Amino acid sequence: MKAFLKDILSMSLYLLGILILTYLVIQFVGQRTVVQGESMENTLMSGDNLIVDKLTYRFHEPNRYDVVVFPYQQGKNTFYIKRVIGVPGESVYIDEVGDIYINGERLLETYGKEIILDPGIAADTIHLGADEYFVLGDNRNASADSRDPSVGVVKRENIVGRAWLRIYPFDSIGFIKHD
Repeated sequence: MKAFLKDILSMSLYLLGILILTYLVIQFVGQRTVVQGESMENTLMSGDNLIVDKLTYRFHEPNRYDVVVFPYQQGKNTFYIKRVIGVPGESVYIDEVGDIYINGERLLETYGKEIILDPGIAADTIHLGADEYFVLGDNRNASADSRDPSVGVVKRENIVGRAWLRIYPFDSIGFIKHD
């Protein structure tokens, strides 16, 4: 009977260790998320399963063109996946023909699926604070992003991590392009 109790205790401690390790990995290193919607097409498709890297931004700040994950509203369990376009200290403006300007210079990038039809609140210059990021979906005309007042600029503290690896569908497994 004593050996049986010892085995039960040993197995319980082993399982507890596994649970603690799993929690630590999910909390501080990475987590799985599923893309819902078309806002990041053609880079990410609805239904794609991703691993979000939560560790990288503990050592450096997000860069322009990083694909980041953040909660839609604090306390909610809905996360958005968007591309960083403007970084802290910059000014962002989108003109009437859909061109993006950073600090008065036209941004030459190829991530947008199509020309921006509605600059939203970026029709007026947006000045980013020391901890604010301007994000856009790659499918610019089907994306609720920093142009939308309900999303607005994203505070650094709200960025969960960066989309790192697509793990499903299996024929599209690979690292997410960030530059």
